[in-house]
Parts: sequence; structure tokens; C-alpha cells
Amino acid sequence: MAKKKTTGFKEISQMPAEWILRNLIFIAFLGFLAVIYIANSHLAERNVRTIQMLEKDIKELRWYYMSLESENMYNSLRSEIADKVRGDGLRLQRGKPKKIVVDDEDGR
Repeated sequence: MAKKKTTGFKEISQMPAEWILRNLIFIAFLGFLAVIYIANSHLAERNVRTIQMLEKDIKELRWYYMSLESENMYNSLRSEIADKVRGDGLRLQRGKPKKIVVDDEDGR
């Protein structure tokens, strides 16, 4: 029968320390990747919040534009213009427009 190799407590406790020291660069690299991953998620969340805020602003500005356009269309109606200039003594012309002809000084 073969004898089992027994390891003492001292050898077992040194084994993880040696393993960590041998792989220290890899462990540091994994830590660096974890920091990059966390920073990337924070940046993505900030970008999502900014996008949502800008979409809300665009929606409000679109409604403001549509209300201004509607008001402009209403104010440019012929009847509205006639009501606004009536106080200045202007009125709507009925019939064909009159043509004004100016003679040159030469009499042409």
C-alpha cells in the first residue's frame, strides 16, 4: 500500500499566500477591470438621465412650437387682420385692385 502524503498546517497556510503573490499582477488587472466596469455603468446611467431630460425638453419645445404655429395661423386669417387694422382706418378692398401708372419725366 502506498503511503499518503500528508501536509502540515504550515504548508497549507503558506500555499494561498504564495499563490496570491504569484498571481498578483493578474489580481491587480481584475481589480482594474472592476473599477473600469463600475465607472462605465455610472457613466451610462448619467447619459441615460441626460437623454431623458433632453427628450422631455424636446417634447415641451415641440408643444410650444405647435401652439405658436396655431396662434400665428389664427392671427394671419383675413378676418383677424381686417379687425386689427380697422382702427387705423384701413378696410378690405372689394373688387379688383386699381393699377397706378406713373409717367416718366420724359413723357413716355
